[in-house]
Amino acid sequence: MRVGLMIGPERHRYHTKVQRLVEDACWADRAGFASAWIPQIPDEFDAMTAVALMGHQTNRIELGTAVVPTQPRHPVALLQQALSTQLVCEGRFTLGLGPSHHWIISDMLGLDYGRPVAQVRSLLDVLDAGFAGPGMLEVDNEHYTIHNPLEVTDKTATPVLLAALGPLMLRLAGERTDGTILWLADEKSIGEYIAPRIVSAAQSAGREAPRIVAGVPVCLCANSEIEAAKERTDRILSEAEISPNYQRLLDRGNATSVSDILAAGDETAVLDRLRSFADAGATDVSIRVVPIGNGRDELLASSRRTRDFLADLAPEIP
Repeated sequence: MRVGLMIGPERHRYHTKVQRLVEDACWADRAGFASAWIPQIPDEFDAMTAVALMGHQTNRIELGTAVVPTQPRHPVALLQQALSTQLVCEGRFTLGLGPSHHWIISDMLGLDYGRPVAQVRSLLDVLDAGFAGPGMLEVDNEHYTIHNPLEVTDKTATPVLLAALGPLMLRLAGERTDGTILWLADEKSIGEYIAPRIVSAAQSAGREAPRIVAGVPVCLCANSEIEAAKERTDRILSEAEISPNYQRLLDRGNATSVSDILAAGDETAVLDRLRSFADAGATDVSIRVVPIGNGRDELLASSRRTRDFLADLAPEIP
């Protein structure tokens, strides 16, 4: 299982935001992580812009979005940005995208959230055509009628991962993309629900085995501090739990909150928990470091301990 790191965006408006994003990516690159994943938060820094900045300053690490919402961006605009980002990253960019949630698309943006699987399928038609090579883009389907030249670059091989939580989206991910990238999926939901469906769909479509990227919060700490780590995980990472999409996913597994997915404790405990995700079928892990402590210095020290330990495991856990 490949070891990746979730990076940024930081919740501040300071002028150092870009510098910190790039520094984190460069550290992950030097430390040997297989990948770095940049979330797209509704009110935060644009994930693909962050990837382009990081790609310009790194050398070998895969850089991906986790994930870009599909509804707000016209597919031609999405293609232009993705192809431009790939050109900067010299082939190391993976486009993670998904239909997001009703409370973002409808409530915040005022866009239609109806039939998200059909919308994503139509979008993939356009992406497939655009990633096939430069030239005239001709697509006419349920959602898009496009007659548009696209000449950004001839470096078009861009892997696509789909945030797939429901059975129809998992089937679409297996049939049409390179895999799925997850959040709030524990070992049971991956092993008994996600992996069987997406792998079967890929096999039926004649595609290679899909990637399954599991998002896992991690805190290296004394075993006596596990409860404190779980409390902080719930406090800083529980926003997504309100989504019905994630609630249905939690119902598929044993976890009831994000802290139930946390890998916390000493080195043995963390490694054992991460291996359990590999045993369930995850091909990659995107790790969100959760530091604990009182005050800035203790939090920074905790973060460094966890990141240094994870770097010792990278790029793959056997």
